[in-house]
Amino acid sequence: MPRKVGAAKRISTQIVPVVGMTKSVELELLSTMKKLGIVRSESYNKLGSISHWSLDWKKAIPEVKSFRTPDTLGLPAKLMDWTVNDVAKAITASQAACTDAVIKKIYKRFPGKDNQKTRKELCKQLKTLAFQRLPLLHRLVRKEFQRGHSWVKNQIVYQQVGYNCKRLSRNTYQLELAGLRRGKRNRVIVRSNRKIKGQIRLVYNQLLQGFEVHFLVDYGTVEIPPSRRSIGVDKGYTEALYDSDGQAHGKGLGKAATKKSDRICNKNRNRGKLWALHKKLKKLDPAKSARILENNLSRKTENKRYRQNQSELTAIIGAASKSLFNGESLKVFAVREAWPTALDLTQPIKNKRQSKAVSRKLNSWMKGEIRDSLQKWANWTGSVVTEVQPSYTSQVDSVTGTLLGKRSGDNFTRFDGVVLQADHNAAKNVLDRGTDKEISRYMNKTEVQAVLLRRTARFLKGMGLSLADAVELGWIG
Repeated sequence: MPRKVGAAKRISTQIVPVVGMTKSVELELLSTMKKLGIVRSESYNKLGSISHWSLDWKKAIPEVKSFRTPDTLGLPAKLMDWTVNDVAKAITASQAACTDAVIKKIYKRFPGKDNQKTRKELCKQLKTLAFQRLPLLHRLVRKEFQRGHSWVKNQIVYQQVGYNCKRLSRNTYQLELAGLRRGKRNRVIVRSNRKIKGQIRLVYNQLLQGFEVHFLVDYGTVEIPPSRRSIGVDKGYTEALYDSDGQAHGKGLGKAATKKSDRICNKNRNRGKLWALHKKLKKLDPAKSARILENNLSRKTENKRYRQNQSELTAIIGAASKSLFNGESLKVFAVREAWPTALDLTQPIKNKRQSKAVSRKLNSWMKGEIRDSLQKWANWTGSVVTEVQPSYTSQVDSVTGTLLGKRSGDNFTRFDGVVLQADHNAAKNVLDRGTDKEISRYMNKTEVQAVLLRRTARFLKGMGLSLADAVELGWIG
């Protein structure tokens, strides 16, 4: 839904490291996290069922305390309450995501203006427990809603009253956190470029073997204009984004992702050989087998390198999204899912090894990161991102709106021989799809194909040709 004219907050999560604490404080924090992990798990089991659908998170505490009190775990009441509220908010978000997915299925099942009243009534019932009395809605919700379970035992949530923040130097702050004993607070030192305030989350990072503090930072507000310029965006592999104005954003994404994927593949193949050697020497030479396991098969260095690779890809995607908006408030049309457009991924897959390589590269392609980055910069610029039906956006000729033409790699050849840039052509099709009255977002691929074939037939009829003629001429692949 487009945003109303006005202002929107620019909020982002900042993560700062804990650089100093005593051993006793560390042990107490880890013990508290373990106890709160029990609270988190039991809260998910109690509140995660459909019987607690649309429960107000403010009313979650009495539900959990009916069977679990803080005294049984030796926890302060406030720490337990804040954890229960955090779980309730997470479950509410999960239910909202389920509701969105069910609404999409309702629109697919009851399309058109004739079913508008039916859709409206079903969506209204979905917001309350009344959907349990309707077999269709109840079945859809049961299929989409995954009951939550939690094994998280490495974090503590603190509200503003649960800690004090004191500045020690330019980029160093001291936090006094509420502990297990009344009146005694745990002191930790964090490195941050701003004073910490509001709700915070203290997390023990297993990979880095250290503590982190997560908190929200308010960067002010952005004005939302009454009208925005429309633009279409094609998501790709060679470059992260290609807009309908003909500009490519994030050009190095494909090379960086392929380099990362190939490095990990070669590394793991060699590790597999070492692992086989380790197993072979386990009985013949136990000392050498132990040395191989300790010195050559650990994950510490590889995990650090993997995080660096992920950060590099994230930086490219973030820069691409920032470049797309360029501080301007836009109305962006994009597809939820996209297919990589690298040249080596568009050719037919001839053998098993090549197909496995393609799957590996696709797994490293950060579709979700691109989508989240677009949404983040849309929020920061007062823009709106609208997702459209993606079928055939790469196969349609953006000039005529028909299926006359063929795509080969980064080129799209029209029926008259004119060659277009394939990603630019797809981006223009995405822009047109955003205002298409015949093709809605929830249509399936077959319905979209039928609409496009009708348009192609009408276009060919004006030229005195038919679809069969177009196939013989090689205009339709």
